[in-house]
Amino acid sequence: MIALLVKWRVPLVILTIAIIITMLSMDTFDPESIKGKRVLITGGSSGIGEAVAYKFCSLGAKVLLTARGEARLQEAVKQCRILGAEAAYYLPLDMAIPNNTRKLVDEAERRFGGIDYLVLNHVIPYKFEFWEGDLEYLDRTMTVNFAAYVALATFATPVLHRSKGRIVVVSSLSGKVPLPRVAAYSASKFAINGFFGALRQENKMKGIDVSVTLCIIGPVATESALTSSAGFVDKRIFFTSSSDTAYKIVEAGNLRWREIHYPKSLTILPVLLRDIAPWFTEWCTSLSRAAKT
Repeated sequence: MIALLVKWRVPLVILTIAIIITMLSMDTFDPESIKGKRVLITGGSSGIGEAVAYKFCSLGAKVLLTARGEARLQEAVKQCRILGAEAAYYLPLDMAIPNNTRKLVDEAERRFGGIDYLVLNHVIPYKFEFWEGDLEYLDRTMTVNFAAYVALATFATPVLHRSKGRIVVVSSLSGKVPLPRVAAYSASKFAINGFFGALRQENKMKGIDVSVTLCIIGPVATESALTSSAGFVDKRIFFTSSSDTAYKIVEAGNLRWREIHYPKSLTILPVLLRDIAPWFTEWCTSLSRAAKT
């Protein structure tokens, strides 16, 4: 052990210094900096997206929410105004329809004159099921969960560049570590992580002042997560609230962090072990209950 430490002492010293510098240089989130910011949120009528909208609005932002269901959007916008939003609007859209992505960005420009935050959060409803070859479902999943994200970021980037804005992408642990029973969903999240990780670097290379923050989110106690995973996943892992998760997402976007993992206790270790000990992560996921028959 001592011999190994001696051999690797220089890299270890460099790594330690880098970690210390990173920690010391991390900015502090100033909630006041959110006031008046123009925020576009997809999937904003329920779950994490709704919680993110409420967090922005409680800090005095202007928001435009979209989702498919108008009734829930109306209720969400009503609550946004109660919480203190400077302005709150909604536009019901289905992200499976390609033209709707441009329509949404155009609506944000019309309402606010620009965009400061683009929060990409929407997903197609999914169930915990083994892959049985439903190619139509896979195509729809990739269209909604991935292609629509790319289209929205593409159309919004010129607008965001004018305001030195931020793209905040709500991704998932299943986009870092493949999980059984959600193969199509996992594939879409892997695609998101790959594309937006590359886009972040390309923006810097091209001098486009638009940050890209990837939010790798683990189990969160949302209504949809609890319902879809019932019978397959131990409910005790859903100890993280959507409100706490929303705060971390808003904070990470505001500070232009490249990536966050939340909750750390359930996301960082699986990602670290994915390549070091993949057999261990697969063994852990195999402990879940067998599919219902």
